[in-house]
Amino acid sequence: MKSGLKNYVLDYDTPMDTKLQAQLVSIDGNLRAQYGMTTDQTAVGVLDLRRSRLAMINPDRIDYAASVPKIGILLAWFQLHPNAATNLDLATRRELGLMIKQSNNEIAAKYSRELGLKQIQQVLEGLGFYDVNHGGGLWVGKHYGQGQERYGDPVANHSHAATVRQLLRYYLLLAQGRLISPEASKTMREIFASPDIPHLADKFVKGLVGRDVQLLRKSGWWEDWFHDTAIVTGAGRHYIIVAMTHHPNGDAYLENFARAIDDLMIESR
Repeated sequence: MKSGLKNYVLDYDTPMDTKLQAQLVSIDGNLRAQYGMTTDQTAVGVLDLRRSRLAMINPDRIDYAASVPKIGILLAWFQLHPNAATNLDLATRRELGLMIKQSNNEIAAKYSRELGLKQIQQVLEGLGFYDVNHGGGLWVGKHYGQGQERYGDPVANHSHAATVRQLLRYYLLLAQGRLISPEASKTMREIFASPDIPHLADKFVKGLVGRDVQLLRKSGWWEDWFHDTAIVTGAGRHYIIVAMTHHPNGDAYLENFARAIDDLMIESR
């Protein structure tokens, strides 16, 4: 990792790259026109890790995030179990991998119940992933699957929520080795990778088929909310991509958005 990126901070004052921002606006606009979507139905962002270039649209507009906030359960697990960073048993490692890569609700609920919803959110807020004064952020207010316990987020009363800015920040810290600690970040990256567990073959994964890239990725969907988030690594490119959509054509948007952004990153090499 380049020295400049090691010290790169993504906060509410981080400037966006003018050229990349214009390109992102164009990609989003073309895809929305193609799929009949409005500006209220997409929120997207990209962070070029090779050149520290940031671009975002609607970065602080919170929305229902379906399964994407399971990454918050993963984070809280390592924050509240510090020894797990260097001493994680194989059964837990596999279960956490299934929660991330296969989006297993039963496993997610097992860990959120063990941790406690309020404790999870305490961790997320303590690490700056939810700020009521800046549109909200990453929120885990309900166990996945069945269950009555629910805490709506203060901004929009979602049970599970996220913003583009905080999702980009999560993956940035993960890539930098600054998510909790270098050791915890390394183990979490291994869980995201989990080579023995296949990706769900949709959204970003489907869009990037045949491109010889590796993804550390968490997607989510429910009704007509479709989201995907990833660190993408390939020849001459390394970037974070986040897209949240609320439209029946969201899946198709995500597939083509991933392809368009990857084309852009290839051209920028």
